[in-house]
Amino acid sequence: MSEFKSGFFVGGESCNGRVLIVDDEADIRKVVRMTLQKAGYEVLEAENGEKAIEVINTGENRLLLDVIICDIRMPKVNGIEAIAYFRKNYPRVPLIVLTGFPDTDMATSLLREGVLDYLVKPVEGDKLKAAVARAMEQRELAHL
Repeated sequence: MSEFKSGFFVGGESCNGRVLIVDDEADIRKVVRMTLQKAGYEVLEAENGEKAIEVINTGENRLLLDVIICDIRMPKVNGIEAIAYFRKNYPRVPLIVLTGFPDTDMATSLLREGVLDYLVKPVEGDKLKAAVARAMEQRELAHL
């Protein structure tokens, strides 16, 4: 019996997984993208919850998305609304919150609702990579 691995091949290169970063700040998306790409992940971006929902429902992305990193305060569809959508429609995809406005009550509530990690900006690269690695492990366990 072969073991499930969520890594797949993109353009002939091995990929550790596909991560969607949802944040209205382009600079934050760029730092997260570069950090995760160096760690071997493919990164998709969306500038708000509305765009993220569009991205996740386009083409084959929804079949191959491994982790979602989502900001809370964004225009149009905010992080709380987007997270509720992802939890309902993609319950097996682990969620990580990345916010510039830490709120202990909100963090507790989100973690109770199944968000895997709650990170505060600016996040250290190692902390971000560790959170994504934990989320990938969680996703693989869900497939066993």
